[in-house]
Amino acid sequence: MADAPILSWEGLSLQQGGRWLFTDLGLHVGPRDKLALIGRNGAGKTTLLKLVADRIEADKGTRSVQPGTRIVMLEQEPDLTGFDTLMDFALGGANAPPRFEVDAIAGQLGIDLSRSAATASGGERRRAAIARALAMEPDLLLLDEPTNHLDLAAIDWLESWLQRYRGAFIAISHDRTFLKRLTNATLWLDRGSMRRKDIGFGGYEAWEEQVYAEEARAAERLDARLKLEAHWLERGVTARRKRNQGRLEALYKMRATRAAMINPAGTAKLGLATDDEVRTKSVIVAEKVGKTYGERTVIRDFTLRIQRGDRIGVVGSNGAGKTTLLKLLTGEIEPDTGQITLAKTLNGVMIDQQRALMQGDLTVRQVLAEGGDWIDVRGTRKHVQGYLKEFLFDPAIVEMKVSVLSGGERSRLLLAREFAKASNLLVLDEPTNDLDLETLDLLQEVIADYEGTVLIVSHDRDFLDRTVTVTLGLDGSGDVDIVAGGYEDWVAKRKVRQPAGGGKARPAAQAAPPAPPPPRSNKLSYKDQRDYDLLPKRIEELDGLIAKGETALADPALYSSDPAKFARISAALDQTRAEKDAAEERWLELAEQVEG
Repeated sequence: MADAPILSWEGLSLQQGGRWLFTDLGLHVGPRDKLALIGRNGAGKTTLLKLVADRIEADKGTRSVQPGTRIVMLEQEPDLTGFDTLMDFALGGANAPPRFEVDAIAGQLGIDLSRSAATASGGERRRAAIARALAMEPDLLLLDEPTNHLDLAAIDWLESWLQRYRGAFIAISHDRTFLKRLTNATLWLDRGSMRRKDIGFGGYEAWEEQVYAEEARAAERLDARLKLEAHWLERGVTARRKRNQGRLEALYKMRATRAAMINPAGTAKLGLATDDEVRTKSVIVAEKVGKTYGERTVIRDFTLRIQRGDRIGVVGSNGAGKTTLLKLLTGEIEPDTGQITLAKTLNGVMIDQQRALMQGDLTVRQVLAEGGDWIDVRGTRKHVQGYLKEFLFDPAIVEMKVSVLSGGERSRLLLAREFAKASNLLVLDEPTNDLDLETLDLLQEVIADYEGTVLIVSHDRDFLDRTVTVTLGLDGSGDVDIVAGGYEDWVAKRKVRQPAGGGKARPAAQAAPPAPPPPRSNKLSYKDQRDYDLLPKRIEELDGLIAKGETALADPALYSSDPAKFARISAALDQTRAEKDAAEERWLELAEQVEG
């Protein structure tokens, strides 16, 4: 017999900004539920947690809580106003926790709670909030992006604590690895309603695509063209995920190539500099670089050649030297020993975790296009509303104030603005914070298609595994591991180097490079094989036609001088885009069949 819910909502409805954010939701949380709460930025995930925590009132609905149930919320941005120190904050909850519990958790998280609350960093504030929440011994724990601002060691500790935790929790997180390891059911907040499925997050994507496919079939049966049009974003997300499978295959091949360029000691072979092609592709070259602060060696004897098109991930605990390494590689600071050489043509764009972006009184149009209708996207003019769709926005938001967007939507708008700039070096510092899962898929796609070099500092393990070709791992000793592959490849190398039981370490050189994907098995008919072989070229031709049409429409005088021609080009462009979409879908279906 199933346990009775410790919390329930019946008929939950809430208005926000003159519209219903969601209507008639039903929510039941059992005493052992480990729930992933999924939904796009702006869907109301954080608002729903606040309703569960009784922080805000609903417009309709009935909330029931089992007597004695203690509900604690770990907020995404904890408010430390009025507290002198982090300890004052950690002890100052409505249900003040025991001091010894706070001290014990803080010690395990590595946080000094005597620090001033006013000057604490984002990571310190987050650790203090975790100590406060966990020490309250909740029956239901509400987690809003719990891994933001945490380093890998703190994330591992939090995951271990939650695996032992005997209560229930609801978690909002962009960290796929975190959700896969911990959850046993999924709540999906989507277009004002909510679905529940008793599968952990690992099964969410297959469930989501099944739901969208069923809706699309129903719409086709009803010939509801308007409804199908409303699904442009959902279908785009599904196609994006399929395309990203192909990109992952290309990523594995790039990693295998890079593995051949890394010697057993873990440094890139500078001997390759004698090769003209490699030399001309090099954009950043570090030779025996060292950096110290006081008596501490932050970077020691670091050698690496970064080539055009490399995707470099930087990982390590807070304070290990990630920011220092990033500043060295971009020329922001000089090394104490060794040399950093940057290509003269290097033109970088930095997207940092502070998101010190846009003034709230500006509109989306002003942020992207300085108030106009067109935006230059790396040399190509695009209509601002069309460009918004590429970043999963409803084009109707173009006149909205930035201040009314959610934190995740603002982060996505920042990405849209920065990716439009012409550059050949992209530097991303914690780019996944505040982003929903669909935006992470989009970011993965944009990075994969970016023609320049990418440097990424991130604690998002799954994102790194899907994105980077080389991982630079720092452990605080000054040494930098250089590993072909992503986060899991770095972890595997460390395990090889430091085996359990104190036995002699196997040399890192014996660690196998990341395995390429399994070979394809051909199961296609003659016609299908012909389509599979010819469609990539046709898609490339269609891309050229689309670019030509967009260039023609970018002429501001065309509409006023010849509106009929403008209409013909627009109609032809729509038809070409539709043909390209159909060709991509056909090729993806065949690719899935080939891959078995």
